[in-house]
Amino acid sequence: MSDTVTALLDRDAPIPVEAWRALWDQVEAGGLDHARSVALLASLTTELPDDESLAGLLASLRERQEPGTTWPGTVNIVGTGGGPKTFNVSTAAAFVAAASGVRVVKTGSRAYTSSLGSVDLVERLGIRPAGTPARTAEALDRFGLAFAGGYVYPPVLGRLARNVLPLGMKAFGRFLNALGPFLASPPVTAQVTGASARMPRDKLRRLAGTVTDRVVWLCVNDLGADELLPFADNTIHTPQGDVRLPRGAVMPGDGSFDDLRPVPPAEAAAHFAELLAGRAGAVALRTVCLNAAALAVATGHEPGWTSAVERAEDAIHSGAAAGLLAQMRAAKLAVAAHG
Repeated sequence: MSDTVTALLDRDAPIPVEAWRALWDQVEAGGLDHARSVALLASLTTELPDDESLAGLLASLRERQEPGTTWPGTVNIVGTGGGPKTFNVSTAAAFVAAASGVRVVKTGSRAYTSSLGSVDLVERLGIRPAGTPARTAEALDRFGLAFAGGYVYPPVLGRLARNVLPLGMKAFGRFLNALGPFLASPPVTAQVTGASARMPRDKLRRLAGTVTDRVVWLCVNDLGADELLPFADNTIHTPQGDVRLPRGAVMPGDGSFDDLRPVPPAEAAAHFAELLAGRAGAVALRTVCLNAAALAVATGHEPGWTSAVERAEDAIHSGAAAGLLAQMRAAKLAVAAHG
C-alpha cells in the first residue's frame, strides 16, 4: 500500500507535503489501485487528518492547478453543506449580490448530502457552467456573475474518482463537502464560506488561515447551518478577527428553517425564479439578502452591513435580480439554439 495511504490510516505522525505530492504523482501515473483509492478516501471521510497533514494535502493539490490572472473585486460564495435542509441560499445570494453590482464567481458541486447541489440547480435553470477560465471571465464581464465548472478543481481528483468506480464519489461526500470550498481555485479576491455544524469547524477555520491567495471568511452559527441566518447568532471568522452578527442584528430575527425548506427538484427552477422576484416569503428574502450582503462587505463593495442589506433588498424589489436570471437563461438558450 502507498506509504502516504498507510500513514493516513495509522495516523501516527503528520504527513508532510512531500508525501502528498508523491501520492498524487502515483495517482496520475495510474499506480494507485481501486482498493487503495477507496482506503484513502474512506479514511479522509471518517476523520480529517491533523492540521499539518491537512495543510499539506491542500497545498499539494493547489500547486497542481494552473495559476490564473486575479479578477479584482470578485468573490466566491460556497458552503460545506451537511447542515439543516434549506433551498440553495448561496446560489440565490450570488444572483442578488451580482444584481446589486458585486462581481461574483460561484463554485459548487453536484449533490453529495442534499437532493440538489448548486451545479444541479444551475443546470435546471438552463445555465451552463463555464468550462474554462476564458469562458468564466466572459460571463463575469457580461453579467457580473459566472458559474465556474469543474476545471477549478485539481484534475488529479478526477483520476481518483475514476479509480473508485463503480463506487462513486457520493460515498465520500463529507470529505468532499468539507474541503471542496478550499480546493476550488477561481482567481477571486475574496471567498465567503459557510461551515455547518456537521463539519469540523475548528479544523476548517485553521485551514482557512493557511489560504494566502484570497481573503477567506468562514461563517458559522448556533443553529448549525452553512449559511448566515437572520434568526440565528452568526459568527464570521475573518483574517482581521471575528465578526458577530447576532439574531436580528441588521434585520428582523423572526423565522425558522420551515421558512427555508427546499422544494422537490422538479419544482426547484420555478421556486428559484419566485425567490429572486421576492415572492417566496419574507424570511427567505431576508436570508438571501443577508448572505448577499456578506459578499458586498467582504469585497469592500459596501462599507457596512446595513447599506449592504439595503442594496441587496433593492436588487430584488427593483427586479434586477430576476432580470439577471432571465438574461442568463436567455443567453444559454441562444447558445443552444445556434449550436
